Amino acid sequence: MPGRDLLDKFMQSLRSALLPTWKSASWLLKLMIPISLAVTLLQHWGVLAWIAGYLNPLFSMLGLPGESAVLFISGAAAGTYAGVAAMMSVHLTLRQATIVGIMILICHALPMECTVNHKTGSNFLRMGLIRIFMAFVAAMFLNLVLPDMATPYLYMGAAADSSLMEVLQTWALSQLKVAVLVFLIIYVLMVIQSLIQLYSLLDPLSRFLAPLMRFFGLPRKAAYMWLVGNVLGLSYGSAVMLDLEERGQITREDANAVNYHLIMNHSMLEDTIVMAVTGISVFWILATRILFALIVVWTRKAMAKVRRLKC
Repeated sequence: MPGRDLLDKFMQSLRSALLPTWKSASWLLKLMIPISLAVTLLQHWGVLAWIAGYLNPLFSMLGLPGESAVLFISGAAAGTYAGVAAMMSVHLTLRQATIVGIMILICHALPMECTVNHKTGSNFLRMGLIRIFMAFVAAMFLNLVLPDMATPYLYMGAAADSSLMEVLQTWALSQLKVAVLVFLIIYVLMVIQSLIQLYSLLDPLSRFLAPLMRFFGLPRKAAYMWLVGNVLGLSYGSAVMLDLEERGQITREDANAVNYHLIMNHSMLEDTIVMAVTGISVFWILATRILFALIVVWTRKAMAKVRRLKC
């Protein structure tokens, strides 16, 4: 019966998502917890305040306190989850968290993701420099257009006058809450990805989205690769992207063109959920990343056209 078959597939997705969720969550928590502890201790011992003193002039131009540099570097080096863990260890307003959060979304896990870009046809260094530069441009833009949001961002640290033991106890409790949250988010994402694969939805979705590629300034036949990058992300979707190239479904040149969009705008499902559950507006997450993806792609196309005219 069709109804029974659909239910069986759904239950299969629920079961099959458990093991990869455990593996992914364990890996992420091994990364997040040491970074969160380091940021917590640096804040307690006054090191973040010392760093802020030097970086305040730069980051104040972005509407951020100087210690935001540590949060940005955490996300850029290790990934979105590590950046969020660091953000929740520092006192921020919702406005500040929105700005630094989107900086992290544009510029996270650089070593790993730039390697993926390189494997699929793009220059490692160029991808990294564009993302760092555009993260700061996006922050300046948001500082100009964001309304006042004085509401405190989700903070899981201890009070300022707490002893070291109280800081560590508060931190340990917060990490238990974060671990549960991470597991639930990843589990939901794994179930969604499993359902998409079981019901073979990527192909029809990519055909439906093909006309959108023209608006994004991308080749029409790149819709599938674009969808993979936005549903699975650069890291998880790299194997699929490489397979598309090897089977001749997309050229290396087209893959490189898509990468210029994806470095600004990938993992839209996972990244948006992760940030949104901590209180950051979905509108600002999506609108900013799409806007800057358009800017990067169409600027690149315009520069290429100018070079051709000069030749």
